[in-house]
Amino acid sequence: QVQLVESGGGLVQAGGSLRLSCAASGSIVSIDAMGWFRQAPGKQREVVATIGIAGNTHYIDAVKGRFTISRDSAKKTHYLQMRSLKPEDTAVYYCKSNSPPGSWGQGTQVTVSA
Repeated sequence: QVQLVESGGGLVQAGGSLRLSCAASGSIVSIDAMGWFRQAPGKQREVVATIGIAGNTHYIDAVKGRFTISRDSAKKTHYLQMRSLKPEDTAVYYCKSNSPPGSWGQGTQVTVSA
């Protein structure tokens, strides 16, 4: 299975921005479809945004208008641009390939202070 590596997390004040990166490595030719997920303390992991092979995107209501998922196919890297961050966005963020099938990585911590 494909494993991706997340980076870009950190501590930011409410209203701030962060851009997360999700990199593929090795012999992977491309990631056709993938998603960003998050898991807050004491809560289940949830999907945040997905992008398909045609570039079609989907967001959960909680992040619509604030988060943008994108890809750089040449770099085999996906991004999650997060703006107007809120304390409730605090979580460990993960990316995972859907096509080809992928496994979970270590995630990157995002902490938004009030």
